[in-house]
Amino acid sequence: MPIVTTLNFSGRTEEALKFYASALRSETVFLLRFRNCPDQSLSRSGMEELIFHATFRIEGTELMASDVGFVPGSAAVPFSGLALALNLTSASRAHQIFAALSDGGQVVIPLAESPFTALYGIVKDRFGLSWKINVGSLSQKVGAFGA
Repeated sequence: MPIVTTLNFSGRTEEALKFYASALRSETVFLLRFRNCPDQSLSRSGMEELIFHATFRIEGTELMASDVGFVPGSAAVPFSGLALALNLTSASRAHQIFAALSDGGQVVIPLAESPFTALYGIVKDRFGLSWKINVGSLSQKVGAFGA
């Protein structure tokens, strides 16, 4: 049973998809706006251009995104209790992604060498989504700590 993460961007899904295309080289593979939704009872006035459902891919991993549940004029609901981890093999790509996600966001843990991996850092992007950036693996460093 595959589990696919669905992210709700509280009215900012289209902006998020464009941002991730630039920052992570993601690709939007499906997009349905409220105005095209087969069940128009799910749409409210002012939501026509918002995203009912989108699927995007980051290097083979598919995620879904939506503005469902957002009420125009209301405050965005922040992400909570969720982080996405990117396991990379290139330090230069990790630095590039970390910098891109940091633009308009907040560095939680700077990207640096860590006891458990070659590089590790956490950044909260401009949408409030936390990203754990990792280069290498625990198994590569485990011997150094006798575990």
